[in-house]
Amino acid sequence: MNSLFSRIISGEIPSYKIAENDMFFAFLDINPLAKGHTLIVPKKEVDYFFDVDDGELEQMLPFAKEIAQKLKKVTQCARVGIAVIGFEVPHAHMHLIPMNDMSDIDFSRPKLKFSPNEFLTIAEAIRKA
Repeated sequence: MNSLFSRIISGEIPSYKIAENDMFFAFLDINPLAKGHTLIVPKKEVDYFFDVDDGELEQMLPFAKEIAQKLKKVTQCARVGIAVIGFEVPHAHMHLIPMNDMSDIDFSRPKLKFSPNEFLTIAEAIRKA
């Protein structure tokens, strides 16, 4: 059975897409810790992040870096943090989180709520950056 992220990648479930290439798909987290919180997902479904092929991992960071640079520009944050947790969805993924303080990457914090229009506006700004 396809994971939630595989269903998003295939378009079966809608998302706020940021970027895509042959290997990866990036989209806004719908339960964000910060404005612009983005998930980077390999298109090849692998449950555990460190089971992803070495070649894919080598290409994942440059893909994420380009998005992080756009996030920093759009959100005017001090840094973009990376988190790999892996319990939420059984499909390897990386969180990119705009941060101004260490507490901004605390996953126990309440998640932000945005309207669909706000998500669309954020995604469009990141894509255009």
